[in-house]
Amino acid sequence: MGEMKSIKVFITGAGAPGAPGIIKSLRKVTERKISVIGGDASPQNSSGAGMLDRLYGLPQAEADDFIDSVLNICISEVADVIIPLVTRELMPFARNRELFSEHGIYVSVSNPKALETANNKFLLMKFCRENEIPAPDFFQAASEEEFIRAAAALGYPERKICFKPPVSNGLRGFRIIDDGKDRLWSLIHEKPNNIYISFNEFLSICKEAGSFPELIVMEYLPGAEYSVDVLCSNGRFISAIPRSRDHIKMGISFAGTVVHDKEIIDYSKQIVEGLNLNGNIGLQFKRDINGIPKIIESNPRVQGTIVLCTAAGENMVYEAVKAGLGESFSVPEIKWGLKMLRYWDELFIDADGNKIDF
Repeated sequence: MGEMKSIKVFITGAGAPGAPGIIKSLRKVTERKISVIGGDASPQNSSGAGMLDRLYGLPQAEADDFIDSVLNICISEVADVIIPLVTRELMPFARNRELFSEHGIYVSVSNPKALETANNKFLLMKFCRENEIPAPDFFQAASEEEFIRAAAALGYPERKICFKPPVSNGLRGFRIIDDGKDRLWSLIHEKPNNIYISFNEFLSICKEAGSFPELIVMEYLPGAEYSVDVLCSNGRFISAIPRSRDHIKMGISFAGTVVHDKEIIDYSKQIVEGLNLNGNIGLQFKRDINGIPKIIESNPRVQGTIVLCTAAGENMVYEAVKAGLGESFSVPEIKWGLKMLRYWDELFIDADGNKIDF
């Protein structure tokens, strides 16, 4: 068998927290040479600066020239594959997949219809409920009256509840209603990323703002939380690796363990096939009071903590590249039980943008 063709991969969001792990996964490939270039809206503060072969500045995803900028860079670089890391970029890329394909560039992204459901937590949980995939009890609320009715229907105050916007990522907008919390103690002693709020405090904030946001109000799930890295190709399930989220800071996993949970794997398969998703997909589950794993959201893109899957034996980032290029591969055995611990590290860049050792 001859040497495999060298390829060039372009990643966006090169300064995202998970970018280093994704770059490492591509660097671990030994069967061919892979050049890894990237783009970021703030290249001067991007961790990718010292890890990529080249780094470019990009407009924000909402900018009119975003797609043209990426296309021009990829044409000049003769890139083969684009892997988006930023949620807001997914729909622009999905709507322009054929444009990139005309230039021989594969974009690892799902189709627009699939993204509309996968990116909207209400539509996702509605889909799961309709297809007998466990989901939390939930309601939509776009006014104070609807919020109060939803809370009552969910059993508040006897049952703890939580809420979040239908479209968001990370912990943005997520709060747990807990009237038993000592607000003054939290204010003085906790860091300013507390996810708890009292019922009346939330309503007071909305009244002061003069508007009420669109929310999903749902039952609070007290059990263990899992993030699942799923690989699929145009609606065809290939593999899934669940990992427990053992320690979370600012919505990012700092410790996790790969777990062979067949129930969660089967639910993940049903979701990606039912929605016709493509590429690397992230799903999140949390166990309810009875231990049942219920879907809470999806990230229809590659997740930064996917590097744990690479360490466990399956390089799902590279497999998504191969699937997109029409190349065959086999799914390897997984080192179940492997644990990842993250820690802060420093990257030093000189005035010319070159990485230096310290």
